[in-house]
Amino acid sequence: MSGYIIRRVLWGVVLLVIVTALLFLMFRFLPTADPAKLRAGRLQSPKIIAAIRHDLGLDKSTFAQFWLYMKNVFLHFNLGYSYYSNAPVKELILDRLPATISLVLGGAIVWLVTGVGVGVISARRAGSRMDRASMGTALVLVSAPEYWLGLIALYLFAEDIGQVHLFPGAGSYVPLTSDPVKWFESLILPWLVVAAGTAAIYARLVRGSMIETMEEDYIRTARAKGLSERRVVLRHGLRAAINPVVTVLGLDIGVLLGSSVLVETVFNIPGIGRLNYVAITHADFPIVQGTVLLAALFIIIANILVDIGYAFLDPRVRYS
Repeated sequence: MSGYIIRRVLWGVVLLVIVTALLFLMFRFLPTADPAKLRAGRLQSPKIIAAIRHDLGLDKSTFAQFWLYMKNVFLHFNLGYSYYSNAPVKELILDRLPATISLVLGGAIVWLVTGVGVGVISARRAGSRMDRASMGTALVLVSAPEYWLGLIALYLFAEDIGQVHLFPGAGSYVPLTSDPVKWFESLILPWLVVAAGTAAIYARLVRGSMIETMEEDYIRTARAKGLSERRVVLRHGLRAAINPVVTVLGLDIGVLLGSSVLVETVFNIPGIGRLNYVAITHADFPIVQGTVLLAALFIIIANILVDIGYAFLDPRVRYS
């Protein structure tokens, strides 16, 4: 098991190096604005632009720039500086990271509990009215864009503009360390919006997997031994049927930690996604590179954790 984990970590590092190299080449060779002119702003005299290009290392060869960038990222964890604010990208990301983690992990708990619960109930009552209603609702939620769900949620339930004043609206986010109660209240609507579509996917996935699993021979054997139906479903059926959910859970969390731009923009949450959105609109490429690299790191870590989790959930899985 330990040897497998070491190999996966090493391959993850190699993949991260490849992603970093591709990001560097993409922003160097694709037609984009001149970083020196962006940093200069209105003071775009040739002398100032030349000085900025020297400070940014843009007057060096492409290979020299590439080597410097890779060395800064992997040896010094230096992601560069913003073209506009000249602030370190690493500090900007770390400052926004707690908000994104709060949004994604809270949403993950909601969609996991709701999706698995609805999926198990629908599988046990397959073909019933409740099953058809829940799966129909799931199909609608899967098809609905997150930004649309967010706007509808604000219109219906926000305290400022909602028809029913239940939850804080956009721009109400408060850090956990400042006020835990207000932090929780400000994230209720974003959590529900983040979880809606994903919970629907999980419900359909668990339903299909549970229906297939409950027809297996070992399930009939467990029933023949006199075990209660609840124990058969939860301990034997769900444990085997949840493997596909573990796979998509790790990927979903990894992706959302790096790309929760729509929900953060709608609810004005100061997270990584909104930081990336603002950076894209201002062509602030060091920030875009940093956030994309962070997203890749989250996805790689999530995949490694998913593979490790299989060994604990399914005794048939063995790594060597």
